[in-house]
Amino acid sequence: MVEAQSWTTRRGSNPRLESPQDQVLDMPVTPTAEIRLQQYGGISSLVSPNVLTALIIASWYCSNIGVLLLNKYLLSFYGYRYPIFLTMLHMLACGTYSLVAIKWLEVVPFQQIHSRKQFFKIFALSAIFCFSVVCGNTSLRYLPVSFNQAIGATTPFFTAIFAFVITCKKETAEVYLALVPVVLGIVLASNSEPLFHLFGFLMALGSTAGRALKSVVQGLLLTSDAEKLHSMNLLLYMAPMAAVILLPFTLYIEGNVAAITLEKAREDGFMVFLLIGNATVAYLVNLTNFLVTKHTSALTLQVLGNAKAAVAAVVSVLIFRNPVNIMGITGFAVTVMGVVLYSEAKKRSKVTAH
Repeated sequence: MVEAQSWTTRRGSNPRLESPQDQVLDMPVTPTAEIRLQQYGGISSLVSPNVLTALIIASWYCSNIGVLLLNKYLLSFYGYRYPIFLTMLHMLACGTYSLVAIKWLEVVPFQQIHSRKQFFKIFALSAIFCFSVVCGNTSLRYLPVSFNQAIGATTPFFTAIFAFVITCKKETAEVYLALVPVVLGIVLASNSEPLFHLFGFLMALGSTAGRALKSVVQGLLLTSDAEKLHSMNLLLYMAPMAAVILLPFTLYIEGNVAAITLEKAREDGFMVFLLIGNATVAYLVNLTNFLVTKHTSALTLQVLGNAKAAVAAVVSVLIFRNPVNIMGITGFAVTVMGVVLYSEAKKRSKVTAH
């Protein structure tokens, strides 16, 4: 009968493991995805931090302005008059790309919905999100991008109203005074807009109000640490919900739009490229929002947003050649100035409160 070889005997037969310090082997911790990117590759290892930040900001501008211009071209110039279905395509793309970014690329940690209550809160935000985006896309069918952006710059005015009505939150007198030029500027721009369209104007106002309402309601509903979601995870859940909400509306209002789209795609393959590119850029808007905040700050994103409206207006006028006049430019400038004053007043009020 063969005697079983003991662990000690086997270990003693290997001279490399005879010393006591070699008996315990330290295994290195598996690096996270972010550390692996930093150590073994990725764009951050190829360029300096300043250059990377500049590239991210440039991408933010290109995606934000690009989605506006593509929406305008599709809905007004190309003849694709289905803003609800277009928005649903945006939502499906955002959900798909978010899943890839979070689950596979590990851009941010994945967060789960923990309760039915949290689910319905996110569903409510999705409904507001739908309303805002559909109204915004619809307005682009009737209004120039420059005027659309002038109306969108009044978001702080609606935010202050909803914050007071819903949460009874009062701002300082300086903050409310800063809103006066915001409203005055849009009144001047509206009275002098050569391509003014009442329905398009109301849709743009609805989009701006919806965007402000979503920010207030989001801060009200997702307050606890257990319910708070990262912006990328929130988009992962909101986008599919929004697509489900939009489906019956697009079928009822826009008819057999899927068949019409397929027929148009067979006649003109360029439309497929436009729709896919448009939906992709719509997702990049959300991704670059996150990246700008990560590499700079939320304040920098706010400042960039103030300048974005003016840049988008200038670019759209250069591309689409829509008529503008001095009074409209003045009104837009007054509104943007009011938004800047509002941002500064809000910062001072927070400092004073602390």
